[in-house]
Amino acid sequence: MKKYLLFDLDGTLTDPKVGITTCVQYALKSFGIEEPDLDRLEPFIGPPLRDSFRKYYGFTPEQAEEAVAKYRERFQETGIFENEVYEGIPQMLRTLQSRGMHLAVASSKPEVFVNRILEHFQIGQYFEVVVGCELDGTRENKDEVVREALKRLSGGEPIQLEEVYMIGDRSYDVEGARALGVEAVGVTYGYGGMEELKEAKADYIVRSVEELQRFLLRGSEELQQDAKKKNPMAQRIWTMVYCFLMFLLLRNVAMYAVNWILFRVGPGLQGALSDFLILRDADGSMTGYTGNAITLMTAIGFLAGMIPVWGTAKKLIDLTREETKLAHLKAEPAQNYLLIGLAAMGTVIGLNLLFELIGFTEKSQAYQAVAEDQYSAYFLIGILCYGVIAPIAEELLFRGVLFAYMRRFLGVRAALLVSALIFGVYHGNPVQGVYAFLMGCLIAYSYEYFGTFAMPIAVHMVSNILSYCLTYTGLAVTGFVSWPMCILSLVIGLGSLSFLNREKKVL
Repeated sequence: MKKYLLFDLDGTLTDPKVGITTCVQYALKSFGIEEPDLDRLEPFIGPPLRDSFRKYYGFTPEQAEEAVAKYRERFQETGIFENEVYEGIPQMLRTLQSRGMHLAVASSKPEVFVNRILEHFQIGQYFEVVVGCELDGTRENKDEVVREALKRLSGGEPIQLEEVYMIGDRSYDVEGARALGVEAVGVTYGYGGMEELKEAKADYIVRSVEELQRFLLRGSEELQQDAKKKNPMAQRIWTMVYCFLMFLLLRNVAMYAVNWILFRVGPGLQGALSDFLILRDADGSMTGYTGNAITLMTAIGFLAGMIPVWGTAKKLIDLTREETKLAHLKAEPAQNYLLIGLAAMGTVIGLNLLFELIGFTEKSQAYQAVAEDQYSAYFLIGILCYGVIAPIAEELLFRGVLFAYMRRFLGVRAALLVSALIFGVYHGNPVQGVYAFLMGCLIAYSYEYFGTFAMPIAVHMVSNILSYCLTYTGLAVTGFVSWPMCILSLVIGLGSLSFLNREKKVL
């Protein structure tokens, strides 16, 4: 949650359409301009009046001053109260204040009028600071208003800009916030609209007062407590344990079933199929299975393991998307997808080289046994199993169910670490365990950062395919292995993550 919230007034807290448009109509009439359609005067809501008279009616600076004076002639007694507070605003402000947030109004409207409106509608008590322009037009630009609001809120002490939101309905609100390095939340229930806010590059966009409240309170203890009441601890634990156990059970049952079938029919197989699946001694007797057979068993096991997990995973994925959609309304720039790709590839290459350089892989007999089976299969079969099927199945369980469930009750950081730890233990040997824990953290981070379940699957696939190719081709155990290459790869991975985190903090 942010600590400091700056609210625009018109189109954000109140709907001033009747008052503003009729006063603009009154001012235009004094110049002999008849405008019977008040809807055409909606663009005057939000921006400084002087700018709007010049922009929409071609007034000179002197005419604009005269028009503003005529506007205020009607506004200060009548138009100021031809206004209404948006439904849900008082309740939202009360809740935000009770959560310890510092609220302020930052409006381009004259400050004296802003205060009168807030007091008239009995919402002034929620704001520590109220800032507007002066009647002579001083401090009319939005960046000046935002700067003054931050100055008054801070009481002379520096405010961390990453703890501030500017909330408004027009591009001017967004541009004023961005000029000072403050994140902007656009609201489409006002007068700017989705396209205007997107073009202005609002950091976040919400569609209603209810969505705005949910967005500003996301991650708060209050929402977490409500979720906990609906989902008792025993139920939460059982859901996760059940999915985990059923995944393992059906995966192993399917693998044993295929193993039993091959054991029965294997001795009688002949030709290419026999060579593809069965190992034989010099006498032609069956002695075991090829890497192809073991890999196919594994693939079938993963497919079977997905069956009991799918329903719960889909519900939780949909729920997570709904809970986090307000944080992902703004499309991610293409560079962020490049950065997460570099982070994954740098980390994968760096860890593979590091493990080889310190002799970690050689010291684990359990890992050597697993690797022998995995890398003795035909390349395309191995890629299909470990680069495609396994990532989808494992992501449904570990990020689709475990991480998605825990993040709602433990918080994102704890959910990331715990789900990654379980992912590491699940692999059953120290080499893959450490690797899976570290990659599990990165995969969960990518899910939280991009807000779509396609991302952890993509990162997992890229990681597995790259790791498989390194080992299968022997690059991970040849002259390619060196400390400079290891360090460079890890620097690229960690550096990419650092750039991502600077763009948007999700932990």
